[in-house]
Amino acid sequence: MVRAMTERPSVLAWLLTAAVAMGLCWYQVLNLFPLSGGQGFDLNRILLLNSVLPRAAVALLSGAALGLSGALLQQVLRNPIADPSTLGISAGAQFAMTAATLFAPALMDTARETVALFGGLAVVAILLSLTWKRGLEPITLVLAGMVVSLIAMALSAALILANGEYMMSLLIWGSGSLTQQGWDHAQTIALTLSISVIAAFLLIRPLEILSLDDASARSLGVSLLSLRLLALAVAVWLATTITAEVGVIGFIGLAAPTFARLCGARSQKDTFVAAPLIGAPILWLTDGLVQLAAGGSAEIVPTGAATALLGGPLLLYLLPRLRLAGQASVSMPPSPARRIARPHLPFLAILLLVMGMIVLALLIGRGPDGWSVATGQLLDDLFPFRAPRIAAAAAAGAMLAAAGMILQRMTNNPLASPEVLGVSAGAGVGLAAVLFTFPAPTMGTRLIGATVGVLIALIALLSVAGRQERNSERLLLGGLATGALCSALVNAAMITGDARAFQLLAWISGSTNQVTWTEASVAGAVALVLLGLLPLMTRWLEILPLGADQTRAVGLPLQISWMTLTLFAAGLTAAASIIVGPLSFVGLVAPHMARLLGFGRAHHQLLAAILIGTGLMTGADWLSRIVSFPYQLPLGLFASLIGGPYLIWLLRRNR
Repeated sequence: MVRAMTERPSVLAWLLTAAVAMGLCWYQVLNLFPLSGGQGFDLNRILLLNSVLPRAAVALLSGAALGLSGALLQQVLRNPIADPSTLGISAGAQFAMTAATLFAPALMDTARETVALFGGLAVVAILLSLTWKRGLEPITLVLAGMVVSLIAMALSAALILANGEYMMSLLIWGSGSLTQQGWDHAQTIALTLSISVIAAFLLIRPLEILSLDDASARSLGVSLLSLRLLALAVAVWLATTITAEVGVIGFIGLAAPTFARLCGARSQKDTFVAAPLIGAPILWLTDGLVQLAAGGSAEIVPTGAATALLGGPLLLYLLPRLRLAGQASVSMPPSPARRIARPHLPFLAILLLVMGMIVLALLIGRGPDGWSVATGQLLDDLFPFRAPRIAAAAAAGAMLAAAGMILQRMTNNPLASPEVLGVSAGAGVGLAAVLFTFPAPTMGTRLIGATVGVLIALIALLSVAGRQERNSERLLLGGLATGALCSALVNAAMITGDARAFQLLAWISGSTNQVTWTEASVAGAVALVLLGLLPLMTRWLEILPLGADQTRAVGLPLQISWMTLTLFAAGLTAAASIIVGPLSFVGLVAPHMARLLGFGRAHHQLLAAILIGTGLMTGADWLSRIVSFPYQLPLGLFASLIGGPYLIWLLRRNR
């Protein structure tokens, strides 16, 4: 095996990676022990033995553990893009530890690894319940895992935001900082890795049978359920141990097995040997580059955030190479719904419901004395606080619904939406760039930055993942990759810990507590302009789902229509995301509800989706204000708790 692998150029790259990583570590040692000697030798010795060497050991052990975890997950689930990051295992472990830090801090002192393991196993249980009956379908599994991961990260961000500076250090640590003050973490990881390696090699022969179909495996006497659960337990234990000890290290579990196969690993034994050996120097090299960039001062970006920056491009690289043939599509067009012959009365009913929701949110609330109806002087006092956030939420809901409807029609994909395709996260990259470039950016400047970020993310997604026409699975996975890359960039910006980081953290959770009339007016004006022009493009939205050939046959300018609709979707998404954050799923839910109600024509579905989105976001804003009084939940988070399960339900029904 070794001779076959060394014949490949990929092995040379692996050896070069290990050599550079070792050189960076040796560079740190030389800095501690300059040739001239001098004072401070004892301190340098302490730093070497208790910081530099333990950190190198943790990097190597963590990389090896994640590489083995990814190899196990990919073999058990028959999924070439499965790893603790894409399946949400690391995010689930981090959320469990964040919640335990707040509500059961004693557990974090005595059973931190157990808390993390419980969070990871809970995510795996959710994923298996969704996909087991359908044979662990790869695309559905990864989509559900990424959705669960997004929800878990949003919940973690909300908890951190609610507790201010007390929890900000947890955000930095949770991003995967390998800074060490002793050998405790290295010893814990080494023990877990040693036991897991023995277990993995004991499972090699049974796991090789999993490459066959289930019927053939059962005919050989293999208990598929027991085997899969045991292998999953080992993989989750490895991943959650790393999360518990050093935080979330993203995408090493995806990269190491992939590079192992590129190096020539063919059998499962080869992969189990090569993946840890490749994962270790990759993480070691990344950590060395992080320390080199810091220049001896505090880290600008934790190692985990730096590895996450590799995940998005790696997923995009793997997309054209995924073998999706033979798998049932998770995004086939939904079954036709009945169409309303006379939509005027349903439109009127929806409009009345939306207006009723707005009045309800404005007048009904909870106070120290319980429920109350604001009238008279009380209404005058509360109006400046409630009205701007209601107006902003309504405008954001309408814009997200329209953007989701545009993307679903453009791509002929009922699972497409700004949140699922990751383009909402692009707004965060643009917003971060503006915040870190301008000392006091205005609302207009933030809107421009967010729009540029969304536009770049959307164009990159459509150009890379949309090359193969009508390949819905690759489009969705490309969206997940885009979202992962953008989220990593935003997290890297947040780790600075200053006031701008708190602004980004508040944006992620989608809080409307501080919305002013200025922001509400800007959002409303953008909504009126962009939504007012969309009726002119409903003919495009009616024809585009028919496909490129039919579109050209009827004389529709394909490139112009795609670019125009892309610009509108970007503007709508950016303006809405500034208000409610990147995660609400209203852009997914509202167009679906409009279709299910019978609005099948493009112009009917557009108007109905806008009204439904307005009502959903207004209702979510009201509920987020009263559910946990006197505390207020972030609007984007509260809406995602409704929309996220709806997306998972869609995946379960294969719609």
